[in-house]
Amino acid sequence: MNELKIRNVFPDDLDCITRIEADCFPAAEAASKDSFKERISVFPQGFFVGELNNKIIGFINGGVTNENHIKDKFFKTMDLHISDGNNIVIFGLDVHPDYQKKGYAKKLMNHFIRSAKKDGRKKILLTCKEHLIEFYEQFGYINEGVSQSQHGGAKWYDMYLKLK
Repeated sequence: MNELKIRNVFPDDLDCITRIEADCFPAAEAASKDSFKERISVFPQGFFVGELNNKIIGFINGGVTNENHIKDKFFKTMDLHISDGNNIVIFGLDVHPDYQKKGYAKKLMNHFIRSAKKDGRKKILLTCKEHLIEFYEQFGYINEGVSQSQHGGAKWYDMYLKLK
């Protein structure tokens, strides 16, 4: 496995991350280019890309809140972002299909967890589909069951990782 370089997102990464998102999620669930542009401008500190040989192959991004569950509106706009909030949410963890199942998603998640701890967050929140629950549990995430989220018309599960 080549060494994955993880860094904060740059505005110039917008087109690449938008393409990766479209490859990883159905259109109804994928974040739009405008959503990514807003996330990058509002909270680049919570947006990390993974590169192999100077090529972005994946990313993880989020926002901050005092809520204990992710509201669907948060997937569309950063209006709910509170920079000094207690909890950080993960909007998405994407690895291009050509690079999946090689440990890169784990590296991105571990980087995100370390960053959240360093920033003094209390919890990391996420929603995922049922087949990914076990993946997140390996990091210590707790499954709270079926989410109220209606995002993209899919069935989601609320999970959290307690940091403090």
